[in-house]
Amino acid sequence: MTGPGEAPPNPAAGGAGPEDRIGKEFYDSSTYFDDRGAVHLNDYESPFQRYRVDKVLDIHTPGPHDRIVDFGCGWGTFGFALAERTGEVIGIDFSERSIEICNQRLAEDPRPNLTFLCADAGDTGLEADSVDLVIAADLFEHVYPEDSARIAAEAFRLLRPGGRFSTWTPHRGHVLEVLKNRNMILKRDISHVDYKSMAQMTGLLVDAGFEIERAYYAPSHLPGLRLVERALQPVVPLLRRRIAVLGHKPHAGMAPGGENPVGLKGRRDLG
Repeated sequence: MTGPGEAPPNPAAGGAGPEDRIGKEFYDSSTYFDDRGAVHLNDYESPFQRYRVDKVLDIHTPGPHDRIVDFGCGWGTFGFALAERTGEVIGIDFSERSIEICNQRLAEDPRPNLTFLCADAGDTGLEADSVDLVIAADLFEHVYPEDSARIAAEAFRLLRPGGRFSTWTPHRGHVLEVLKNRNMILKRDISHVDYKSMAQMTGLLVDAGFEIERAYYAPSHLPGLRLVERALQPVVPLLRRRIAVLGHKPHAGMAPGGENPVGLKGRRDLG
């Protein structure tokens, strides 16, 4: 496990041995969920969390009777935000500390259609073909490439034909991520072990069997920067803040990996 202040292994450079990897033990034994020095993360009503919920709902808004699974539920933000809007929500996280925090809040603010389960997002144990929407918001930057593939495959297994997989992750080429990864001005988040590009995210879903329905860059939550990003991100890769990709599981008789609604652009590395 990588210690505080140390850089995590770099998957692009070949990675490191299992003993050096950030995994379940890091999230359970560290202060990741308790004291991250950033109130906006554990304050469910902070502008940042409202931004996350709004932007992820922009990718796909579930129906009133949908069954939703939230991979990497963390503090339970999406579970509580969606419980009043839809049929059932199950929050999944492999961190026991995460689920403990979510259940504490659930005891204080009961939602009969919301549950939290401590499980591996790559092997949840839930019934196949039983879910309408799987959300993975701010998850894929925390997992290594082989785990990313397992998670995408598990989302595909859980979803009913026609069900959707909604993903949201930082773009590795944005100026803020570049500064953080170089420890310049901003502090690096050592739990971010594998930033993805647009090509990697769309390829990940296509390889799991999904058809890409939407794939685009979303601006950041910072008002001033957001205006600049909206104006210039089509031509300036450093201003592409978040990657949003929505895939759907084909119905029976449709070949996985067929015609892609976003065309070749979904598989091209746009920075």
